[in-house]
Amino acid sequence: MIRTALEERAGGLVARLTFDNPRKLNIFSPAALRRFSGEMHSLEKNKDLRAVVLTGAGDKAFVGGAELETLGSLDPQSAREFITLIHDACAAVRACPVPVLARINGWCLGAGLELAASCDLRIAADTAAFGMPEVRLGIPSVVEAALLPRLVGAGRARWLVLTGEIIDANLALNWGLVEKAVKKEDLDKTMDNTLDAILAGDPAALRQQKRLCQLWEEAPLAESVRASIDEFAAAYAAGEPNRLIAAFRAARRKK
Repeated sequence: MIRTALEERAGGLVARLTFDNPRKLNIFSPAALRRFSGEMHSLEKNKDLRAVVLTGAGDKAFVGGAELETLGSLDPQSAREFITLIHDACAAVRACPVPVLARINGWCLGAGLELAASCDLRIAADTAAFGMPEVRLGIPSVVEAALLPRLVGAGRARWLVLTGEIIDANLALNWGLVEKAVKKEDLDKTMDNTLDAILAGDPAALRQQKRLCQLWEEAPLAESVRASIDEFAAAYAAGEPNRLIAAFRAARRKK
């Protein structure tokens, strides 16, 4: 089950999507994956949306991976169909035009880690745990596991997918797998502070910045620079930078 809640904050509209099956560690079933992708595609059409937060219900798991009953019943064709559902869910996160943040409150395994890797920022409780255990189940880690070398480097990504070992939040922070690891009781406050920092930015500029961040991950340097020039020029089309810079200068003169 996926729960979606919209929250009006001082800086704008934030959507919170919760994977709500705590008894089973919020694992991904085919139905949950389809529902999640549908929710994300619906949200991306909301012009007032400023940010999205993904989390898991309860305090044990963000997403504990894919449903074992499903994984154990696949054949080559249905395996292709199921892994495509996981990719579609991750791609929906990456395609979202506003920043998507992962609030990682517990186990973050397999498909759950792939989804977290697809987010723009990851904030974890210090009790969270991370791993890619697929090889121990006779299958490789695939689809958005390909993002892991970009986050942690080739050697550490290979460690995760070749050993299947679980790492804790502090090591995940040290490796660059998450941006912050905080005490469990501070997780929500840290997430709120991060949202406030994001919402302080100009809405159009943030959407431009997300597009560029993704391009920088995927495109050659020369193409990234050319696109950056185009986005910079486009930012001035409505005169918003001129207005914001003038306001900033006026405020500074008053100090």
